[in-house]
Amino acid sequence: MTPRTLTPVQRPRALADQVYQALREQLRAGAIGEGSALQEVQLANQLGVSRTPVREALARLASEGLLATHGRSFAVPSLALSDVEDIYELRFLIEPAAVRRIAPRTVDRRTRGPIDAALADAAAAHDKDELAAFHEANVRYRAAWLALVPNARLVRMIELYADHMQHIRTLTLGQPQVRTIVLHGLQRITAALTAGDADAAAAAVHEHLKNARQAFVEALGLVAAPMAASRSARRKEHSP
Repeated sequence: MTPRTLTPVQRPRALADQVYQALREQLRAGAIGEGSALQEVQLANQLGVSRTPVREALARLASEGLLATHGRSFAVPSLALSDVEDIYELRFLIEPAAVRRIAPRTVDRRTRGPIDAALADAAAAHDKDELAAFHEANVRYRAAWLALVPNARLVRMIELYADHMQHIRTLTLGQPQVRTIVLHGLQRITAALTAGDADAAAAAVHEHLKNARQAFVEALGLVAAPMAASRSARRKEHSP
């Protein structure tokens, strides 16, 4: 006789998903440099898995634009100015809107606790000129405010487009003046969230993204044109 109630069997996370998460964490940490080749056999040996889950994970990362294909291998893609503008056009649209949604909740100190803690750690790391600790605190700050966003699809989109810039972020954060700008940006965002001021929080995030975009453009050695004018010119080039 079949029991009326059964407890669902807890299955381990799919192997390909585990490989995907491991590789994405490496990309987020900037451990895989631009142009570095990622090959199935080498990754499978390092991870102790077969080539199949590695192939699936690499294909998934490539479909998200986080890797580019080169023959039978994959690599972190090089970004042109047009890529940076496309990515930031999206980030300007979605990140201020997302932080605007959480501002009413962050008046509560306990709710805001992880954000405040990450900011304090970032400030301490900056004072001690500890790049790795600053980078880690910066990552935790983003994770802390994203954890308060109720729309999971919006969170995934924000994470994806932020990850597109990760290998360049590691490069720019190596510059003390950039870390100073980043820290001041986080402080302005946190002040607005503390006050529960949705408009000020959205504006602070927008300004923070503008500064990040400029730092990335300079790190790439590209000439930055005003985004609206540049985009208009590109559209005219492609119009019939």
